[in-house]
Amino acid sequence: MYVCICNAVTDKQIQREIDNGATSMRDLSRSLGVATCCGVCGMCARSMLRDAGEQTDALASVPA
Repeated sequence: MYVCICNAVTDKQIQREIDNGATSMRDLSRSLGVATCCGVCGMCARSMLRDAGEQTDALASVPA
């Protein structure tokens, strides 16, 4: 699904960047141009970053 219409960025592209180490909106803006035009996509991109962070935190709390 397209998240950023202005720059034709999809949720899969954002997820790929997160999987490759993006941890902030700045990272996504630099690599994909997210939220650099109208900014409407910012909420969705932030949500994806937050969800990824929560998953990482959950995995870190699992005993080895």
